[in-house]
Amino acid sequence: MAPIPHALTHGQGQRRNWLLRSAAVAAAFLAETAGAQTDYIAQYGLQAASADLELGIQPLGFPSGVVSAVMRRDRILQGALVQRKTPLRSFAFRRGADMLPLLADQRLDAGLLGDMPTLLTAANGDVWIVGLVKQTATALISRNNMVAGQLAGKRIGFVEASSAHLTVLQGLQAAGLNEQQVQLVAMGVADMPQALEDGTVDAFAAWEPYTTIALNRNPRNHVVFRGASTDYFVISRSFARQQPQSALALVAGFVRALEWMRESQGNLEQAARWAMAESSTFSGAAPALSSAQVRAITRRELLDIPSAPALLDGAGPPRLKAEFEFLRRLGKLPTTAGWAQVESALSYDGLAIVQSDERRYQLHTYDYQP
Repeated sequence: MAPIPHALTHGQGQRRNWLLRSAAVAAAFLAETAGAQTDYIAQYGLQAASADLELGIQPLGFPSGVVSAVMRRDRILQGALVQRKTPLRSFAFRRGADMLPLLADQRLDAGLLGDMPTLLTAANGDVWIVGLVKQTATALISRNNMVAGQLAGKRIGFVEASSAHLTVLQGLQAAGLNEQQVQLVAMGVADMPQALEDGTVDAFAAWEPYTTIALNRNPRNHVVFRGASTDYFVISRSFARQQPQSALALVAGFVRALEWMRESQGNLEQAARWAMAESSTFSGAAPALSSAQVRAITRRELLDIPSAPALLDGAGPPRLKAEFEFLRRLGKLPTTAGWAQVESALSYDGLAIVQSDERRYQLHTYDYQP
């Protein structure tokens, strides 16, 4: 495999107007943290409607980064996509929100996203929601004896338009507070444990592995609030329409990665090592967790969920719908967005097609690059 820099190379009229309005609201919502935080994306040179299948991944988050590390090394997937003249290229992102404009204008064809970015892009009509990548609780971390009700006036680190952002909003509401009563500090998730140590923030909301890193670093750090959190694998509707067989090959690679990790402890151990190496390359920092800790996170939040990656409720996971209604009440979704758009995104049958024909899609045949 090639070296890994930031890019991990391995009524129509009414609908159009609705999409334009939704895109404008989403763009305004994300604008505050654009700028320098997204400058790194320009070097990828992503072009709309490229012949390649371009996958957005998040190596800084587990288990999402573990899943993508396995998928990137899948020779069966690579061969199937090359045969269809849609070779796989993957690109690393610091946060899911950075992928949303690229999914909207077809510079990305698929991605692994947290729940809040998934809702934003699904409500915009950009993607199909394929399957579950994580089911857990994102944590709000502080120190000493602080409780959620004492966050008023405090500085809280968060990632805009992320699962952790949703957790901040939920935690504040549970404590009878709102955003105006705290100081929200946008920052990279990898910087949060050290920012808490340095006193730059008084609390932060994050996902794994950064909650475990913070709790391991200082015995005074503790969880103030936990909010339900999920990650999803999404595929561009445009790509799936234009390249349906390539889309199914990618879904098969996603399912195969989970099956391979479930098959043996040794496989999961290898996957954890790959993910840790990719996370370190992207962040420039040495791994802060052991392989055993990464494996435990991946099992707890994904592999030990019997139904994963399937989404069993055909009308949409109740948790996702509750999050949608919560965000809409707070004005974090376009005012024109309705649950029907998200429900439509959940109706993609690619996962069911692949899982119903295991032999054709080689779900239990494995060939991964070291």
